[in-house]
Amino acid sequence: MYKNLKIKPPFFEVGPKAFLYGEKMLKLAQVIDKTAMKYDVDVIVTPQYTDIKLLADNTERILVFAQHMDYLPVGRGLGSVLPEAVKAAGAVGVMLNHAEKPLTMEEIEKTIKRADEVELGTIVCANTVEDVKAIAKMSPNLIVAEPTDLIGTGQTSDSNYVIETIKTVREINPDIMVLQGAGISNGNDVYNTIKLGAQATGSTSGIIKADDPYAMVEEMLYNLRKAWDEVNGR
Repeated sequence: MYKNLKIKPPFFEVGPKAFLYGEKMLKLAQVIDKTAMKYDVDVIVTPQYTDIKLLADNTERILVFAQHMDYLPVGRGLGSVLPEAVKAAGAVGVMLNHAEKPLTMEEIEKTIKRADEVELGTIVCANTVEDVKAIAKMSPNLIVAEPTDLIGTGQTSDSNYVIETIKTVREINPDIMVLQGAGISNGNDVYNTIKLGAQATGSTSGIIKADDPYAMVEEMLYNLRKAWDEVNGR
């Protein structure tokens, strides 16, 4: 676990995947950036590799993470994503093991170690409670508890899954923060997920495919802050 990652709950993650790039990605990132400051929440954004520097240089509050990286050392490895290059581009962390870029448990462990070496935070996706348990023992900074079959469906995880995955991580390492993902489509989904005890949630399709993506960013981050403050008596 990279100890100097500056992120605190409640936080949010926006994963544009391959939907956006270049200027359109930057415009969305700047809207997210301003909204994050408005509600005093941290937001992870995972752009295309080629946009990492663009976002890092032109935003203030968001945390730019790479969508993936490999654990190879400096040297040979054409077509690979070098950890040192991700860091040099301005990223502060990396997402690993998304359903669209799955890794073996051995690969996850090796890549977390490389991220720690180059001082990058790690947010690792996990499907089942068993996966959550195995990954928590590897000490990433954050875990995305996200049932693969719900991604992009508009259907959120059931309350039992949310509660059990949070409990599992806390019993292993309470320093690991847990994001509950999959199927987050609007502010109400965000609100309900945080009220169940999650420290964070996130969305791709709910924002990118919204009639007004900028308005949806506002709706989701407003509800993130609202639910968190209610849970914590603020």
